[in-house]
Amino acid sequence: MTVHEGADLHKRVERYEAAVDELRASHQDIKDVLTDQVLFERWQQIGAELGFSATQAQAPRDVSALNHQPEMSDAWS
Repeated sequence: MTVHEGADLHKRVERYEAAVDELRASHQDIKDVLTDQVLFERWQQIGAELGFSATQAQAPRDVSALNHQPEMSDAWS
């Protein structure tokens, strides 16, 4: 292997390592976006099941219900 071939190989390895690092960073960015989207959709689903809407804030109809603490069952107490 000549010095020129060694330098060329070294440059190729550096480009390959840079590409792999960029791919890993892109993968993490996409993973973060998808995770945020899945969590947000799940949050909306849970809210909808509980009667909340993410698009409209609604005042509670019965304020006394907000102060009601459910009793704990024997399994949780």
